[in-house]
Amino acid sequence: MTATNASSGASDEKPVQPIVVMTGITLSFPGVKALDGVDFRLFPGEVHALMGENGAGKSTLIKALTGVYTIDDGRIVVDGQERSFSGPAQAQDVGISTVYQEVNLCDNLSVAENIMLGHEVRRAGMVDWRSTRRRAAEHLRTMNLDIDPRSSLDSHSLAVQQLVAISRAMVVDARVLILDEPTSSLDAEEVARLFDVVRSLRDRGVAILFVSHFLDQVYAISDRLTVLRNGTLVGEYRTSELPRVELVQKMIGRELAVLEKLEEAPKRSVAERSDTQPFVQAIGLGRKGSIEPFDLDVYSGEVVGLAGLLGSGRTELARLLYGADRADHGEIRVHGEPARIRTPRSALARGIVYSSESRKTEGIVGDLTVRENITLGLQAERGWLRRVSRRKTDEVVDGYIKALGIRPANPDAVAGNLSGGNQQKVLLARWLATQPKLLILDEPTRGIDVGAKAEIQRLVAELASDGMAVVFISAELEEVLRLSHRIAVMRDRRKVGEIANDDDVTTDDVVHLIASGGPEV
Repeated sequence: MTATNASSGASDEKPVQPIVVMTGITLSFPGVKALDGVDFRLFPGEVHALMGENGAGKSTLIKALTGVYTIDDGRIVVDGQERSFSGPAQAQDVGISTVYQEVNLCDNLSVAENIMLGHEVRRAGMVDWRSTRRRAAEHLRTMNLDIDPRSSLDSHSLAVQQLVAISRAMVVDARVLILDEPTSSLDAEEVARLFDVVRSLRDRGVAILFVSHFLDQVYAISDRLTVLRNGTLVGEYRTSELPRVELVQKMIGRELAVLEKLEEAPKRSVAERSDTQPFVQAIGLGRKGSIEPFDLDVYSGEVVGLAGLLGSGRTELARLLYGADRADHGEIRVHGEPARIRTPRSALARGIVYSSESRKTEGIVGDLTVRENITLGLQAERGWLRRVSRRKTDEVVDGYIKALGIRPANPDAVAGNLSGGNQQKVLLARWLATQPKLLILDEPTRGIDVGAKAEIQRLVAELASDGMAVVFISAELEEVLRLSHRIAVMRDRRKVGEIANDDDVTTDDVVHLIASGGPEV
């Protein structure tokens, strides 16, 4: 990388020397090289965005910098001195503070107590609370925050708690502030307030590392950005000089996994549908702080793909359709009739099922057998007082083990010991056993081998061909294009467009829509 003067937003005298230089950073976990020779620079008085898809290495790089992880190779230089931190406390001692997405504060304490925790003013060995609160108020004033330091933290919104966390980080006179997804749960006004604070810190010469999946926010706040992909460095760029389309392309890469050739399900236009009414219709459906109101029709016998970068709102949309999250805007209609879908059980009763992207935490119960995992949905549909008979269980389980090619073909095998691909098949079997009318699949092929991906994609096409409605979410655009009849495009937690898929639609069309943010096609 060539030397670059830093901030475009601080002062006319732009610093030349970076405060952080990471060179050739390599870090491996068992069986995985998380970072491979990554270089990174951070200058005083700039906001530097770290960009990349899930698994690109962003969090790993931050943890390597702050001493959470020990690097295998490379050098970390802070303010001209080579450093090797054994933990975040040592990093904080040299002025590097981190504010994570999950606010790590004590909501039962006051704002002042949270800001000054560990740095209270003491006299004669006792905490001087009046002076401590006064010092906390001074820190709040320096960031133009009008917050009562005596108020209880739990009386404030998440946005205010984020600002308190930043104030706490600055108590140690941090010269480097790392903000890891600070806006993930904030609305537009709260984001604007946070950005005012970030800009004021930047203008005071603080180096700010900003991690976010929201493209609009990255372009609004950052001076430069670094892109990672699959644990490697793609490049460092001035934000103003990198068009959004190019950023998206650099993040997702053009080297998507080559999968087996699939026979694509024939694409049907609206005019060719045998049914004139959607099976599920979302009208102005939304949830504050989660996803902007959206419209979406899903017809029986079609696959609707959801495309967008991580954090674009794909999962949030799916969870509203399924009732895992409760909407506070709009309505859902099933077969044209208003439907109150406020819980997963009410969705299940209407034939709507959802396979979560979090296979290990929200899907497979690792300690249960394959048989028990497959029959969980069937039992939940019946209610726990009406047990599914052993005969019915054996019939369902044996049938899906054969139909989906689950290996090993042993219903009494512990599900947690199966490969990722076979665990995904067990999850599919669980929901297919309930004979759903709408199947929502959130990243069903993530983290599984090429052969298992091809099998699952083929199954999705067959289910739609047999009349099932499918909502399909994947970070791999080629996979979405291969399977979907229509594609709803998401960005920054709102639906920005919809594409009727045919042989002329390419990944570039989707990338342009993600980058431009509309209008609908």
